Amino acid sequence: MKLHRIFAAGALALAIAGCSTPTPETYAKQTPALDITKYFNGTLDAHGMSQDRSGEVIKRFVVQMRCTWNGDTGILDEDFVYSDGTRQKRIWTLTRTGPNTFTATAADVVGSARGTVSGNALRWQYVLALPVDGKVINMDMDDWMFLIDDKVMLNRTAMSKFGVNLGSVTLSFTKRTGAAPQ
Repeated sequence: MKLHRIFAAGALALAIAGCSTPTPETYAKQTPALDITKYFNGTLDAHGMSQDRSGEVIKRFVVQMRCTWNGDTGILDEDFVYSDGTRQKRIWTLTRTGPNTFTATAADVVGSARGTVSGNALRWQYVLALPVDGKVINMDMDDWMFLIDDKVMLNRTAMSKFGVNLGSVTLSFTKRTGAAPQ
């Protein structure tokens, strides 16, 4: 009986926590308003870190992004350089699917990412095929971006598997002044 009560209390706590999760609409009145076709157009530099579930920094990195749009389709061409010297390239193809919604694909994304913009916020959700210790793990990514001003955006991504927190990624994007697509 005691185990049943503990399980019921845990299920209730999870249900309450699930109800309190913010949605992009939470930020609808926040400014400056984010237009990803404008912000992700030109050259951006990003600095970031990956942390494990305990909060320990496991990698630091810099990214150069070259971004272009043609109508409702955008290309984000990212070049990563990690603190251990390794390099990675990811090319995202974004497609506007509605006034505030987008899908995106990349070679290491399983299926499509789904994104919603509201106010100054963008939320992406997707599955990333992530190499870990010689294996590839399909990691659930819950990616939040917040426009701070016309040049700076902050990004925090929660990584999980089967609902268990496995770590996070934090990034700061800076749009180059007068940046035109290269």
